[in-house]
Amino acid sequence: MARKGGKSLFSLSTLLASFFGAAMVAGAFAYFNYKFSEYKFINFKDFAYYEKNDIFKPTKEEYIVVFYSSREKETMDELANLNLNLPILAIDYYNKVRPNSKTTTFLRSGTNTSLKFIQRFNIYSAPSIFFIKRVKDSLYKQDSMIRKLDNLDELKEQKL
Repeated sequence: MARKGGKSLFSLSTLLASFFGAAMVAGAFAYFNYKFSEYKFINFKDFAYYEKNDIFKPTKEEYIVVFYSSREKETMDELANLNLNLPILAIDYYNKVRPNSKTTTFLRSGTNTSLKFIQRFNIYSAPSIFFIKRVKDSLYKQDSMIRKLDNLDELKEQKL
């Protein structure tokens, strides 16, 4: 389709379509990248966790959250003996009762709470680790990406 004067409408429309197509792809990428990197909140008034027989009420400004399996005996003992700069909330997938140590609070919950927690933070393996920071009262915001913790010795070396 050539017009008089040798100019083509095809090249202008192709250029505009390419520009808008690229803009739409970039916009969709930016939106989904933002949504997946968005950190989540946890309100301990809505998520009932127990330490032994008492309901857990957070008192510190920051915590390290470790989601782990008590079926791995050495993991529980290592968590109990970790000495880090931040307190640890160790949430057990199997909800086994364990006494707290100096720096680690062992938490357990009902099935519904566990499922909501796993779904909210998109946890795919145990042990997993992330940080939370107080926003106000019992509302905490995730303060790091969730990582799979392959080796608890990594935590000792980092001295978080």
